[in-house]
Amino acid sequence: MNRLKHLLAILVFTFSALSMSTAFALLEDEKNTIETFKNSVQSVVNVTNLQMTKGSIFDYDAHEVPVGAGTGFVWDKEGHIITNFHVIAGGDKFLVTFRGDKKQYPASLVGKVSNKDVAVLKLEEKPKNLQPIKVGKSKTLQVGQKTMAIGNPFGLDHTITSGIVSALDRKIMGIGNVRIYGMIQTDASINPGNSGGPLLDSNGALIGMNTVIYSKSGSSAGIGFAVPVDTISLIIPDLIKNGKVTRPGLGIGPASEYQKTRLGVDKGIVVLYVDPEGGAGKAGIVGFTKDKYGRTYPGDIILAIDKKEVDNIDDIYHILGQYKVGDIVTADVFRKGKIKKIKIELIPINDN
Repeated sequence: MNRLKHLLAILVFTFSALSMSTAFALLEDEKNTIETFKNSVQSVVNVTNLQMTKGSIFDYDAHEVPVGAGTGFVWDKEGHIITNFHVIAGGDKFLVTFRGDKKQYPASLVGKVSNKDVAVLKLEEKPKNLQPIKVGKSKTLQVGQKTMAIGNPFGLDHTITSGIVSALDRKIMGIGNVRIYGMIQTDASINPGNSGGPLLDSNGALIGMNTVIYSKSGSSAGIGFAVPVDTISLIIPDLIKNGKVTRPGLGIGPASEYQKTRLGVDKGIVVLYVDPEGGAGKAGIVGFTKDKYGRTYPGDIILAIDKKEVDNIDDIYHILGQYKVGDIVTADVFRKGKIKKIKIELIPINDN
């Protein structure tokens, strides 16, 4: 009888242990999130933006005042940190902190592209173990695949959230008042402080930089946007090497939407002025002109570039971003009631 009770007790204990182990077993998706966080968190940093200011006109000495904070990530072993331009805008000094390291590392601005909301800092002093982020690709992304965001929302450092790719190729207005094309939409929770942080895929590879949220409250509403990593990878080498990005341009200044409306033009780019030394100027494109009485006459209207329609400066940025300086494009130009095809050589334009 005692042996039977002993056997029953063993069976009950074994069953309970199995039940507990099953209850606490991690799902594969949970394991993936945990592993991604462990492997990536040391590549994610907190960026503090400092400005030099005086308390009053009677102060002779300027003081460093924190005016903003965000997130960034380590790009390479040389100590380059990538973040959003709006995180560091207006700053005089920058401090970078790593997870588990109480030291604040000063960093200097290397370069920025405001119309892409991208900036590069460089650490003036590096920690012993600098871990660059694993860089992936964004052109192969699919709607529905898993995303993870690591950042410092509301100052809560190194927080991870997860979601999916909600949509691709969004056109979102950036800080430079130019739409950023190809933005990744995700429902991974992104809040103030997450800006400049990495958006990762299930392999822990960088697919974007968290930049903008749509929200009535200012907090996450499940609609966040990230600059795609392919865009970042394209411009970072130029920023690191030259402190600026050189892109191809036409050498024109477009009229405003208000001016277009006043002229009754609803399609195309109305050319306001032309750089005579630029590609458009040398090709004969004409901007606004004045007669001897001061009367103004509108110039050419560019309707398309290589058969791709253009209606605003955003379209110009997007289309020409697929070309190189020195390439020849064919513009459909409306002039005096007729459409002419004019070949234009693209010139270097510096972004900042």
